[in-house]
Amino acid sequence: QVQLAEFGGGLVQTGGSLRLSCAASGRPFNIYTMGWFRQAPGKEREFVAAINWSGGNIYYADSVKGRFTISRDNAKNTVYLQMNSLKPEDTAVYYCAAQKLWDNIRNAGQYDYWGQGTQVTVSS
Repeated sequence: QVQLAEFGGGLVQTGGSLRLSCAASGRPFNIYTMGWFRQAPGKEREFVAAINWSGGNIYYADSVKGRFTISRDNAKNTVYLQMNSLKPEDTAVYYCAAQKLWDNIRNAGQYDYWGQGTQVTVSS
């Protein structure tokens, strides 16, 4: 069992930045692929970014490529999402998730563990 907890959400103006953190506890963190997803009101949960256990494989949704950066620190059992040049359409609850493989990483159903989410609101 892996427990995940997200931190760092908040209210920011268009063009601003936020850094989300996801702290993991339980089973060894460094074996898991970590993903970030988001869900806006009335919309389905969508993939944002993923990073494999070593950080050697990283993948972004087209909507955030060039603005968001995912990273991890296995010594701290933490994965990060640096979000720059934020837009109102980035407003959502952001979730981190973990899976044991690097498998169909854009599909939320492939992830075994989820955090409770953190709200990000970008004002125009």
